[in-house]
Amino acid sequence: MIRLHDKYFKPFLREAQILEAIDKIAHQIAEDYKDKVPVFVGVLNGAFMFVADFLKAYPHPCEVSFVRLSSYQGLTSTGIVESLLDIPEDVDGKSVIILEDVIDTGRTLKQLVHLFSNTNVKEFKIASLFYKPEVYNGEYTIDYVGLEIPDNFIVGYGLDYNELGRNLREIYQLNESHMINLVLFGKPGAGKGTQAGFLKEKYNLKHISTGDVFRYNMKNGTELGKLAKSYIDRGDLVPDEVTIDMLKDEVEKNPEAGGFIFDGFPRTAAQAEALDNFLESKDMQVDATIALEAEDDILVARLLERGKESGRSDDQDEDKIRNRFDEYNAKTAPLRAYYEKQGKFHSVNGIGEISEITERLGKVIDSLE
Repeated sequence: MIRLHDKYFKPFLREAQILEAIDKIAHQIAEDYKDKVPVFVGVLNGAFMFVADFLKAYPHPCEVSFVRLSSYQGLTSTGIVESLLDIPEDVDGKSVIILEDVIDTGRTLKQLVHLFSNTNVKEFKIASLFYKPEVYNGEYTIDYVGLEIPDNFIVGYGLDYNELGRNLREIYQLNESHMINLVLFGKPGAGKGTQAGFLKEKYNLKHISTGDVFRYNMKNGTELGKLAKSYIDRGDLVPDEVTIDMLKDEVEKNPEAGGFIFDGFPRTAAQAEALDNFLESKDMQVDATIALEAEDDILVARLLERGKESGRSDDQDEDKIRNRFDEYNAKTAPLRAYYEKQGKFHSVNGIGEISEITERLGKVIDSLE
C-alpha cells in the first residue's frame, strides 16, 4: 500500500505485466507498418513512460512527437479537455499513431480526433496501453490495446493523482475499502486465538499478538528485542513506547493488510491512549474493541480439559486459572470504560459452536463498514 496526498493505493499491475502489454502493442503495429515510417504521437503527461518503453520495443524506423492534453483534476475528469501542446507540424501525408496511456470515457480521444481532423494525414490510428471498456462510449475505434482494465482510478507508470505517482514503475489502484482495526479481548480460554485466525482470513487482517511479537524480537536479537530484554533482565516492566515501536514495525511490514487485530495490547488505559496516538500518526484508528464473554465456570472446565492435552501447568490448577480471571477483570475494567467512552466497545457471546461465534463477531465487524 502507498499513500499519495490523502489517498491510499494498492498494487494492481506489476512492471512485467505492463512491459508485456507494451511488447504486444509494439509487435502488432510492427506487423502493420514494417514497410512504412509511422509518426508516433504520445499524449502528455501520462504517456511519457509508455512512449519511452514502446519505442525501445518497436523494431522499425519511425518518427516521434507529442501533444499535451488535460482533463483530470484529482480523482475525476473535469469533462473539459484542454490542449496544452498542439499537434506536430509536417504530418501531412504520413501515418499517425496516437500513443495514449489510458482511454476511459473517450473525451480526450474525441479532442485528439478533432485536432487531427484539420490535417491531411494519410491515416490516423489509436493505440492505448490501458483501456476501460465499461465507461468508453465507443464513438471511435481503438486500433491497438495493451490491457483492458476495470474502471478504477489508477496511478503509476506516468499516471498521477494530483501530480504524484507518475514515477512509480508499477500501477496502483485506489484503495476504496475501509481499513478495519480491532482490539480483541477475552479471558483465557475464551477462544481469542481461534477466532482471530478466522477473522484475519475473512477480512484480510493481520493478527498482531504482543506475546508473539516480543518473542520474535527477543529470539532474533533485534534492537527492540535487546532493549526489551534489558528491562526484563533487570526485573523491570518494558516501557509502553518499546512495545508501541514493536507494533509499529509489524504494521509497517504489512502494508497490504486490510487492517489489524491487536491481541494482548493494550492492557491499560495509558497503553490504549498510546495505541490511539500511534494509529493516528498513520491516519488509522481503532474501529472497535471486541470482548469475547463467557461464564467463568465454563471457561475453567474448558481450560482444565485443554491442560490435559497441552500439559500447561497454568491450565491444570483451578485456583491459578481463577486468579488469571481476576487479573483479567482488574485490567480490562478501565479499558472497557476507555473504549465505551469512545463508543467502540462491543461484547460478544463466546459460548457455542466456533462457527456461531465467528458469525457473531462478523456481524459486529460488518456493522463498522
